Amino acid sequence: MSVVEVNYMKYQRLILASLVGILLAGCEQPEIEVAEIVRPVRYVKVVPNGAAETRIFSGVTKAALETDLSFKVGGLVTELNAAVGDVLESGQIVAALEPTDFEVRVREAEAGLERARAEQRSAQAGFERTRELYENRNASRSDLDTGRAMAESAAALVRAANQQMQGARLQLSYTKLSSPLACSVARRHVELNQNVAAGQPVVRVNCGDCPEIRLDVPGLYIGRVSSGAAVEVTIAALPGRQFNGTVTEVGIGTDQNRSIYPVIVQLSDGCDAARSGMAADVKLQLSGESAGANQMVVPMVAVGEDRSGNFVFVLEPAETVESDNTEQHFVAYRRGVTLGPVNAQGIEIVAGISEGDMVATAGVRRLVDRQVVTLLEGNGR
Repeated sequence: MSVVEVNYMKYQRLILASLVGILLAGCEQPEIEVAEIVRPVRYVKVVPNGAAETRIFSGVTKAALETDLSFKVGGLVTELNAAVGDVLESGQIVAALEPTDFEVRVREAEAGLERARAEQRSAQAGFERTRELYENRNASRSDLDTGRAMAESAAALVRAANQQMQGARLQLSYTKLSSPLACSVARRHVELNQNVAAGQPVVRVNCGDCPEIRLDVPGLYIGRVSSGAAVEVTIAALPGRQFNGTVTEVGIGTDQNRSIYPVIVQLSDGCDAARSGMAADVKLQLSGESAGANQMVVPMVAVGEDRSGNFVFVLEPAETVESDNTEQHFVAYRRGVTLGPVNAQGIEIVAGISEGDMVATAGVRRLVDRQVVTLLEGNGR
């Protein structure tokens, strides 16, 4: 082998070594730290079946009377004394229509009544004369009956004309729209110089001294809600404040073919701060039941099953978990359970859990034993 060939082979090996070094350097990437994802879960605190318990239901505040005011007749709006946020006194004029056409009808009805009264006077006088003639045997019984009939017909015409006049005056009064109570203007539907039809909304008003809250309570709990019960209320738009209220109405029929019953809570304080349409949470004390009170009950979704049998995940506070925020972390422990019968409240747990345990109710099939989680606030069932 010549010197040239030897040098060429050395050159090739040098190039190959350089390429391998470059490739190895490109493969060396810094390790990427993957942050551990802490799964949020919903939960329920275990209580004996039928025991008294406290639950939170969500609702919306609304005025004691919330209605749209409208005219009973149509016409041109010539007066509008309602801006959003205005406070109206009871009986205060909110809006008015052009009254000319209705005033003309009143004058026509008044003139018709005067004509009817004049005809009545004439008919009555004729009947009196005929009766005198009949008593003196100068008129027949037929003439007397005819005079009486004309007088009675004239009296009927007077009554009809009087009714027409009252109706015309009533229609004239409908051209003014007044507030039924002390109310606040929530919305204005029309503007000045706009033609409106009878029954068309003009303004929406909220009336009443203090708002109330409407709750939708599942049929599972409605039998344990008592009218007159005291409740605690928090309003999202008013953080840091807690209000008191009282259950005033408990529905006896479902709402829109759903197993949901309406419950009305009347606020007893904070009336000046709470406004209609605010989201509110109501802490409601549900009365206890005696039947089956010794059994622990959890929702069906809280129970899982695998080859080892049935299980739930019990949540316990984590002792040492590093976190960049202030959320409290919990550890989900898999715990085998023995199941009892299913009832309206869920499924009974004969063994495996105790009163006061926090049991995960959502995402059970995605949890693993000793997984770190955070809690989502909610009803849990």
